Amino acid sequence: MGEQDELRERVRELIRALPGAQRDFAAAIELDETKLSKSLRGIRKFSPHELVRIAEHCGVTVNWLLNGSDEASTVTAIPAPAARSDSPARSRSHGDTRRRIVETAWQLIADQGYARVRIADIAQACGTSTASIHYYFATREEVLNEALRRNVKLAFDRQVAELHATDNARERLLRLIELQLPSGELLRSEWSVWLQVWNESALNPKMRSLYWDSYDRWFRTIAMTIEDGQRQGAFRECDANLVTAQLTAMIDGLGIQVLTARPGSSVARMREQVLDFVERNIAAEAVTGAASPGVH
Repeated sequence: MGEQDELRERVRELIRALPGAQRDFAAAIELDETKLSKSLRGIRKFSPHELVRIAEHCGVTVNWLLNGSDEASTVTAIPAPAARSDSPARSRSHGDTRRRIVETAWQLIADQGYARVRIADIAQACGTSTASIHYYFATREEVLNEALRRNVKLAFDRQVAELHATDNARERLLRLIELQLPSGELLRSEWSVWLQVWNESALNPKMRSLYWDSYDRWFRTIAMTIEDGQRQGAFRECDANLVTAQLTAMIDGLGIQVLTARPGSSVARMREQVLDFVERNIAAEAVTGAASPGVH
């Protein structure tokens, strides 16, 4: 059985495990039922966006969908255990309630800021009681922790879905950069949650361990991509960890400028500056083009 056959079988397994018919599953992942049927029969492939939607709806990772394990070696670094959301089995046993709470809290934190979001606000937005929220999360801090884990999962899923078939390290690095730019509603929300986490981690030492476990996945992904590029001759010989620290710090700083609407800042300008850094400090020869924009 090939990789695509195994992928289709895992999606069928998820569909069978959920209540409702196949058309309900298609509606939930915002995919035309005919396209879903064709993908399950092998007539068409699932797109990266569709894989992310399936993983998000079912509480699994794209890595599990593609490779059968959350731990499978892939093109990006795997999140540390503490930085992961629920396992597939636990997530499915909880049904939709906990995931709906996390998604709602995540969006409220992104839109309003952690300091302004109360448990009562989450309950009201979910159409449930505060007791129901506290059944899953004892404190408001636990809600923020899970919002951070959701950020990690969203980025991990997106990167694996987009890059799992990309062997060229230079192309992969450019796509990683593009996928991290705060363009589009989803990416800006992810960045907003990171801003809340950075602030709370600076004030609350108890949060720092989870924060660093979460951030380390992004750092290791960039570092391993640079090391791959060095082996391929696409990137110059340099200290991969040092240049990764410089590149990630630059992305963080420029992203904050975009989110806070610093005069002169924009996603396009951020992309231009980051790619200039790659050309000057990482590439063995000039980077002649950016990754295609608009993939979120």
